[in-house]
Amino acid sequence: MANTTSAKKATRKIARRTIINKSRRTQMRGAVRTVEDAIKRGDRDAAVKAMTRAEPELMKAAQRNIVHKNNASRKVSRLSRQIAKLAK
Repeated sequence: MANTTSAKKATRKIARRTIINKSRRTQMRGAVRTVEDAIKRGDRDAAVKAMTRAEPELMKAAQRNIVHKNNASRKVSRLSRQIAKLAK
């Protein structure tokens, strides 16, 4: 357990950040899920529309260290490639 006042404050800050980060992570995952669902249905228009929302969500999460930068880039790349396959 934290003893010093600064350690107690740090614990409070961590708890607040955790709640915020969980919310952002959930929002990001939801955006990605809508793209994946549209791809699964084969609906290219819906997938493209969902991707325009999901890509900034992923990159914001990467900027805020919720996910690693390469992880976000990889996910964007893979989703884009799957959407491109739908066009064929």
